[in-house]
Amino acid sequence: MNDLSYQDLTRGISRNLAPLRTHNADVMQGFGALSKAAMAPGVLDEKTKELIAMAIGVANRCDGCLGFHAKALVRLGATPEEFREMLGVAVYMGGGPSLMYAANAQAAYDEFSNAAA
Repeated sequence: MNDLSYQDLTRGISRNLAPLRTHNADVMQGFGALSKAAMAPGVLDEKTKELIAMAIGVANRCDGCLGFHAKALVRLGATPEEFREMLGVAVYMGGGPSLMYAANAQAAYDEFSNAAA
């Protein structure tokens, strides 16, 4: 059973990034600009891009990524079916370790979905 609260995790990461926003402002602004440009709707819509980002978060075993992208996918209306299909591709590309993180990603999605309901 996963006792990790992804809502708590994402709040904690945001709080812990505050010193970087102050002392590494150029880096943080650059990362923010990169994020904004990469996620802007284009040929691919924002939800598709978030599904890709979540799959990469699963493959790279990044709990913070799972939390932030699950929250965004819930906000963008990703269905449970879309989410599970994306997890299948992530597992295919990342093997057993990605399967373990797919379970965590599902928990993050469920947590943010329940909070939004």
